[in-house]
Amino acid sequence: MVAEKDDVEDERLSIDCPILLTERLVLRPPHEDDIPELVQLADNRHIAEMLSRMPHPYGEAEARAFLYMARGQRGGAVYAITLADSGAFVGSAGLNFTDRGLELGYWIGEPYWKCGYATEAAHALVDLAFRATDVNVLNVSCRVINPASRRVIHKCGFQYAGQGMLNSIVAGQVPVERYRLDRKTWASLRSWARS
Repeated sequence: MVAEKDDVEDERLSIDCPILLTERLVLRPPHEDDIPELVQLADNRHIAEMLSRMPHPYGEAEARAFLYMARGQRGGAVYAITLADSGAFVGSAGLNFTDRGLELGYWIGEPYWKCGYATEAAHALVDLAFRATDVNVLNVSCRVINPASRRVIHKCGFQYAGQGMLNSIVAGQVPVERYRLDRKTWASLRSWARS
């Protein structure tokens, strides 16, 4: 059997979704036990307005749909972000293949804002993207009105790549800033961190 071009590319870009440990977090596949905390945190219009695919209101049906999607993710990876010391669910992050290539996404529940968890999770996923795939560029975007997300993006070494529009389920068509991080820059940043 001869593999189709798309099959080969999917294999090369496939991520197994390993459990990731950081200083304060455990990133793991989401599961049924996360539903109560997921619903509590995700049912927040402030969060949904900043994302493309999160509906509002957000209830158990939406949480179950998210879990179903996460299990069936082809390529990429979807993670529950949990606290290492308590196991509390604090948000979600992932790597998804889009028309622009591999893209990083994340959200943190409002009670956990301003703790550095988004940056910590994003660093772990950036490392995973470049270690587990052959991609040469990782993409990320944020709404132009989201300075907190922009700070996370900058702390991860992404460079501004322009503006565009995003279709948000809750907010409609909204302007976003697009950023990219190439493999060479990531490798340089990793080596500087060890110095």
